[in-house]
Amino acid sequence: MLQPKKVKRRRVQKGRIKGNSGRGHQLAFGTMGIKTLDGGRLTSRQIEAARIAMTRYMKREGQVWIRIFPDTPITSKPAEVRMGKGKGALSHWVAKVRPGRILFELEGVPREIGEEALRLASQKLPVLTKFVIRRDYSGN
Repeated sequence: MLQPKKVKRRRVQKGRIKGNSGRGHQLAFGTMGIKTLDGGRLTSRQIEAARIAMTRYMKREGQVWIRIFPDTPITSKPAEVRMGKGKGALSHWVAKVRPGRILFELEGVPREIGEEALRLASQKLPVLTKFVIRRDYSGN
């Protein structure tokens, strides 16, 4: 009888987010957006807080695209627990972003409103960002 092979689990540690973004560095859907200037981790709560700040300022006009997704699970042990006894429980989810990645895109609002909405969203994020606009944009 064949025995199933033992699979050695690879522990993934924090590591460093090196290099520039290879994908998602150009506007694809909207006419304006925000782009990261440095790498880091964005939690699902931070992404949601930025989205809410943006849509509230825009008074739910226009369209918003969120170009990142928190797909990396982060675990942590409870406070005051001794070392050992296995890995900690799932704490939260993060999206790892590299410099140059587009985070949010907007369309259907005037430039002034869009710029201010994206500025408010970027204040909720732990990374430096800059406002970008499509080259062929000729709106107000």
